[in-house]
Amino acid sequence: MTPIQVDGNWTIIMGVMSGWLKGAVAPVLDEIVLAIILISATVPLLVRASKPNWSREGTIAGSLFDVSWVWIAIRALGAVIGIMIYLNAGPEPIIHAGTGGEAYGLSREILALFLFAGLLMPFLTEFGLMEFFGTMLKRPFSVLFRLPGRSAIDALASWLSASTVGVLITIGQYSNRFYTKRESAVIVSNFSIVSVPFALVVANQLNIGHMFIPFYAAVVAAGLVCALILPRIRPLSRIPDDFRSGGEPHSRDDDETGSLLAQGLRAAAKRARSAPSPLQLGRSAVKNVLDVWIGLVPSVLAVATLGMALANFTPIMGYLSLPLVPILELAGIPEATAAAPAFSIGFLEVFLPALAGASIESEYTRFILGAMSITQLIYMSDIGILIIKSEIPLGFWKLLGIFLIRTVIAFPVIVLIAKYVVYA
Repeated sequence: MTPIQVDGNWTIIMGVMSGWLKGAVAPVLDEIVLAIILISATVPLLVRASKPNWSREGTIAGSLFDVSWVWIAIRALGAVIGIMIYLNAGPEPIIHAGTGGEAYGLSREILALFLFAGLLMPFLTEFGLMEFFGTMLKRPFSVLFRLPGRSAIDALASWLSASTVGVLITIGQYSNRFYTKRESAVIVSNFSIVSVPFALVVANQLNIGHMFIPFYAAVVAAGLVCALILPRIRPLSRIPDDFRSGGEPHSRDDDETGSLLAQGLRAAAKRARSAPSPLQLGRSAVKNVLDVWIGLVPSVLAVATLGMALANFTPIMGYLSLPLVPILELAGIPEATAAAPAFSIGFLEVFLPALAGASIESEYTRFILGAMSITQLIYMSDIGILIIKSEIPLGFWKLLGIFLIRTVIAFPVIVLIAKYVVYA
């Protein structure tokens, strides 16, 4: 995660490693993508049909391939689309370079980056770093965001690993009555931001990876402003502060003896003492990588291709985004007509704005578009589905409302940062 300069541009070491890997396997990278999406689509059918021992509950294979019919259908759709793109045979809206071609390129980026992210992230999350910073941040979280200190762990889990990890932690904490309905809703709708590696994927897709440090700083700043405001207004402020029914609330008492630094060090040391063995760590790292490769790549390929086809080959997104054009022009955003659809399509999938905006010439517009797509935070292809399926009281319409409110709040913050800090 350490920022370094390469050829005069700032990036992180993980990005350099990803770039090296893509170059090393470039001749066969398309075939690797195709093999992965075919495996993700066909093996679950085998598991459903024969229930082999190697896919039993609790195994890595079971978590990857023993999935619901909905996910099997999404993976199958991703595989069919992937085959058409690879063979360059099929409907033009699917195989076009600006739709399926862009989505396939994104899949390559995910494979390379998340090989290293999956292998290395456990060193950040399993040895006390999150507990230390979570303890140090618990007072600000309580005052600023009206949340218990332990919610800082959820936020860090998202930022350091993946947004789905943060959501799953919050769902578990709500189920175990650590969080109330309001607290859990605030956490998943404000702190389950895509991870740093995913943000780097978005930046690279928009050709602003050389500006990753100010880019991510803008995301964090806008996200903090949203987190300050959203818990205090509807719909989040109207959710009752009640625990999940069916039992007594879990004790949330923390060890608060000594200074905050001492508390953080004790929490970190306690976590480090229970850290996994090298074998467990390796197993967890492999599972992290395969979760992304097998579970995420096919769905991203399917949703991104269809979303781009909808945006590029139908007038639907253009009509829906017409009210945004004068607002963007008023804010001085170059190529406002081209950029407007990308500001709303992110509700379907976080990568779609980056795919839609990659062809925009203005780097300033691409910077704003990328930062907005991450800060909007709610997208239905991943965390939206997780939240709706959980017992946290946030349905589809509330999530759509939160997406729109976050857009309104974050936009002026990111524009000001881009205009007066980055492009001054």
